[in-house]
Amino acid sequence: MPAEARVAGPKTAHAHQFEDAGQQREAVTLGMWVFLVTEILFFGGLFLAYAVYRWSFPAAFTLASRHLDVLLGGVNTVVLIGSSLTMAFAVHAAQTGRRRALSLFLLLTMLLGGVFLGIKAVEYHAKFVERLIPGASFMMSEENAPAHFDPATDPAIAAGVPSVDPGAEADLQRHAQIFFSLYFAMTGMHALHMVIGLGLLTWLLFGAARGRFRPGADAPVEIVGLYWHFVDIIWIFLFPLLYLIGRHA
Repeated sequence: MPAEARVAGPKTAHAHQFEDAGQQREAVTLGMWVFLVTEILFFGGLFLAYAVYRWSFPAAFTLASRHLDVLLGGVNTVVLIGSSLTMAFAVHAAQTGRRRALSLFLLLTMLLGGVFLGIKAVEYHAKFVERLIPGASFMMSEENAPAHFDPATDPAIAAGVPSVDPGAEADLQRHAQIFFSLYFAMTGMHALHMVIGLGLLTWLLFGAARGRFRPGADAPVEIVGLYWHFVDIIWIFLFPLLYLIGRHA
C-alpha cells in the first residue's frame, strides 16, 4: 500500500510507521507489557522492603496494622474490582463498535476510581488526625492493641512491677513509623497510578465521544484497560498485606 494512502486517508486505523492496524496493535500491546514489567519490578521492591521489615519487627507491624480501617479498605477493594469489571465491559464495547456503551462504561470506571480515591483521602485524613504520619509528631496509641499489649491487663503491672521498658516502647514507636512509612509509600504510589489512570480514561472518553474507537481501531481502549487492571491487581496484594495480616494475633 502506498505510504501516501496510509498517511492521508481519514479512515486509516493505524499510524504511518506501521504496515497495518494489526502490526500497530502488536507493537503497542508489547510496549504496554514491557511497561507493566517495569512497574512490577518497582512495586516488587516495595513489597520486598515490607516483607523484610515485617519479619524484623512483627510486634510493631501487628500493632500498627490495627490502626488501619479494614471496613474502608474492604469497601475500596470491592470498588476496584467493580471498576475492573466495567473496564472489561468498555473494552468489549469498543471491540463490538457500541459507542454509547463504551462511553457509559468508561464513565462508570472513572466514577468508581474517583470513589476509591475519595475513600483513600478519608483514610489519610484520619491518620493525620491520629498523629500517625511518620515524623516528629508521630505517636501511636495502644487503644487497638491486643490483650498482651494492654497495660491494664498486664499481670506485671497489676503486681506493681513496671513491665513496659521505656526503651522497648521507643523501639515500638520507631518501628511502627516504618510500617506507616511503607503504608503511605505503597498506597500513595498506587493512588498516583490511579490518578494517571483516570487521566487516560478521560482521554478515552473524549475519543469515544468523537467515534474514534471502533472494531479494528480499539487498541487504545484495550491498552488502557491493561493498565487499569494492573493497578487493581496491585491493590489486591496491598489490602491483605497492610490491613489483614497479623490482625487477629
